[in-house]
Amino acid sequence: MEQVTGAQLVAEALRAQNVEYMFGIVGVPVMEVAMAAQAEGIRYVGMRNEQAACYAASAIGYLTGRPGACLVVSGPGLIHALGGMANANMNCWPVVVIGGSSDRNQETAGAFQEFPQVEACRLYSKFSARPSSLEAIPSVIEKAVRISMYGRPGACYVDIAGDMVNATVDRSNIRAVSCCPAPPLSLAAHRAVREAVSVLKAAKRPLVIVGKGAAYGRAEDALREFVDVSGVPFLPTPMGKGLLPDDHSSCVAAARSRALLQADVVLLLGARLNWMLHFGLPPRFNPDVKIIQVDLCAEEMGNNVTPAVALLGDVNAIVTQLLDAVRADGWRYPSDTEWWSTLKDKIAANAKISKALALQATVPMNYYTVFHHVAQLLPQDCIIVSEGANTMDIGRTMLNNYLPRHRLDAGTFGTMGVGLGFAIAAAALQSGEDKQQRIVCVEGDSAFGFSGMEVETMCRYNLPVVIIVVNNNGIYSGVDPETWKEMAKMGDLTSIAPPVTLLPEARYDEVMAAFGGRGFLVRTVEELRSALQISLSDWERPSLLNVLINPSSDRKQQEFPWLTRSNL
Repeated sequence: MEQVTGAQLVAEALRAQNVEYMFGIVGVPVMEVAMAAQAEGIRYVGMRNEQAACYAASAIGYLTGRPGACLVVSGPGLIHALGGMANANMNCWPVVVIGGSSDRNQETAGAFQEFPQVEACRLYSKFSARPSSLEAIPSVIEKAVRISMYGRPGACYVDIAGDMVNATVDRSNIRAVSCCPAPPLSLAAHRAVREAVSVLKAAKRPLVIVGKGAAYGRAEDALREFVDVSGVPFLPTPMGKGLLPDDHSSCVAAARSRALLQADVVLLLGARLNWMLHFGLPPRFNPDVKIIQVDLCAEEMGNNVTPAVALLGDVNAIVTQLLDAVRADGWRYPSDTEWWSTLKDKIAANAKISKALALQATVPMNYYTVFHHVAQLLPQDCIIVSEGANTMDIGRTMLNNYLPRHRLDAGTFGTMGVGLGFAIAAAALQSGEDKQQRIVCVEGDSAFGFSGMEVETMCRYNLPVVIIVVNNNGIYSGVDPETWKEMAKMGDLTSIAPPVTLLPEARYDEVMAAFGGRGFLVRTVEELRSALQISLSDWERPSLLNVLINPSSDRKQQEFPWLTRSNL
């Protein structure tokens, strides 16, 4: 009679569900689970904080369509992971969190790190459960993986009591559970598709908005054909970038505010009318705009704005339906309309302003100068991870994406601290698939601080990540070293220093160098280009460029500030 432990059952069940990556921090009582996972061929990446581990596991879910696993210890370990679970749920990314917990016979007795974990996770996940026995582990794991992917993707939690990890059961008592298939695809009603095309044809100022839901749904091929055939301008959301190349002739990202404000019909593909799109309401949107909403979640239909047409189902399948209908109709939006002229004029005007800022030769540099030169050197197939306030906002407009799912950022939840976890996930994935893609993580100095110790994780696993810290000495803005010294002379800095300030010219590059990576202190354009070229060519170890910029550098004047404030 072969005996199998609970830890083995968890690992075998995950592998049976094609879960290939696990991120976590081990300790009592989950140490054996990580070891069993490695024995089953699951790649285990040990992180420095459970929150970053959960960010990484959820990024695997987005990049592959199959959830990554996050392994955490009981009590505080699980609580740290809740931030990652909430972020995954808001982003609609699949992830399965496995948490160790107190022994069952010690419940309510004040056990080590005792916490109501199953109950707590229900607020942050689609499914939260503890297997009732060792025999139940495979079926509960299968359900967690399936629910994380089916419908609107999100986080699921499986609780493993400490005494179940090393307990054994006869393998003959374990019922085999087959791998759950990819989510079933559904089509929109044919009548609704015809109605959508009719509304689109009647538009004077049509616009396609491409969300990260379309990226997750692998809609890039159908979408490219639809845009090319229909001739309708498109606007990507931040993580919709790259589904079609940012330099596509129909991309109007550089005229975002004008496009949203004046469009009379919007085809909304896998994006939500939440704060990121100003709720679809005036003054950002035309008060009479007609929305053609495409989403796989019925409950999302009509949030904030009642759609003129609701197309419920798989985004890729529905775009294919729309493409077929447009082709059959023979309709194409003309390229010589006043709408196209308006958008092109705005694109040119914004490009002129950005170029003038980018070519300023001052030291310290500004954001636009940094991104102008970074953009010239980045390979087109690199995955760009970005977070921070101005760093993310300006970088989004200046660092182009050319391939789908090649941009990861703060997302729907606006979460700072995700960058290094996302970068580790992307790097682990490209290493596992033997791809030669660079991972470039562009961070504000404040955002970097949330998960900065994960540079040790990158160095430990020799992950080919290039971190660019755009360092303005603060949150939104900071002060220069001389001003900091003057403030220090005035008394207690806790009463004097502005709350947005960080330590001027902090040596984040030396943090990377301390763990064996490459660290560069960058002040000038020449140093920036040299350091980035060296870093991009070095596949043996990660690099960090600490780019010191003017603490008062800011975004160009915005018609409607959108990522920082989205008030009506």
